[in-house]
Amino acid sequence: MRIGITGSEGLIGWHLRSFLHGKEGVEVLPADRATFATGEALRAFVRRCDAIVHLAGRMRGDDDEVYNTNVSLVEQLIQACETEGVAPHVVFSSSTHVSRDTPYGRSKRVGAELFSRWAARSGGSFTNLILPNVFGEGGKPFYNSCISTFCFQLANAQKPTIIQDSTLELVHAQEVARRIHAILQDRTAPETIVPGVKMLVSELLSRLMSFESLYKDFIIPDLRERTNAFLFNTYRSYLFPSAYPMTPTLHSDPRGHLYEAVKTVNGGQAFFSTTHPGITRGNHYHLRKFERFCVVQGEAVIRVRKLFSPHVHEFHLSGDTPQFVDIPTLHAHEITNTGAGNLLTAFWTGELYDKADPDTFAEKVRL
Repeated sequence: MRIGITGSEGLIGWHLRSFLHGKEGVEVLPADRATFATGEALRAFVRRCDAIVHLAGRMRGDDDEVYNTNVSLVEQLIQACETEGVAPHVVFSSSTHVSRDTPYGRSKRVGAELFSRWAARSGGSFTNLILPNVFGEGGKPFYNSCISTFCFQLANAQKPTIIQDSTLELVHAQEVARRIHAILQDRTAPETIVPGVKMLVSELLSRLMSFESLYKDFIIPDLRERTNAFLFNTYRSYLFPSAYPMTPTLHSDPRGHLYEAVKTVNGGQAFFSTTHPGITRGNHYHLRKFERFCVVQGEAVIRVRKLFSPHVHEFHLSGDTPQFVDIPTLHAHEITNTGAGNLLTAFWTGELYDKADPDTFAEKVRL
């Protein structure tokens, strides 16, 4: 299946690309602003797609600009499909704000109506996807959600403030990606409403501040509740790469040295590995899994690359100085023994290994 994604570099778009990246039999065709810049480019895009997930749009800005931009993008997409004579299955990203009399809400209502009429006359299929407040790693602070803003502020030693303590309905972008994938496989639902977890803004900020307080002391919070895991991974994403590697306190006495490699109220799983000189482990990524690398003995370089980015971050660690790197989700990573002897590495992950759902997908770090 060839799946086109408009707004592929946005929050949901990046998470959807990351989710589909590990699926067999799926080719993702990303579309950005340049795709919509010319009719020729947009027609070439729709011509290749079996399905299109339309995520591109504007959330904030001048009222007329928000409305006109969102409606125009829908009209351009429909025009390109009609010109090419193609009728891919379209999933349209709408919002619970659709019922509100705002430029954004009205643009989503009109967009859904336009797609519905196009599907009826073209013989295509269309799903209106109603989403609550979406959050996740990579969100733009002061734009995507208050979670992005709060996490950015906490990660940068700023003080978050609550403007209005209202109730939010929250869903992580990976859950949205999972639901979109299911819709594309089924292709029959005219509308799908994705439920979220309801939470007061004050409760949300309290959780995030608790995470920050624990993590400053190298304590990993309880991640057994999935919402907590998603929120913590989102917070961690704003710390990378400047906060790493982390250096725990080394306690020394005549007997030798001791340091605390992992402190958690969560549980999880710890394991060790030895790696021969010049050998590399890893070259994979995780969608949800928290993973820590701690060099106990020897010399190593840890390399980390955000999915779909060419930039590789390198961290050089030695067993002589206790340090560790917490790997961000949706980033390919590897560890290479750069020393003359064997490398001893301690790993910790926030969940027990599950053969049926390992959340581990092969991906080269160095392209």
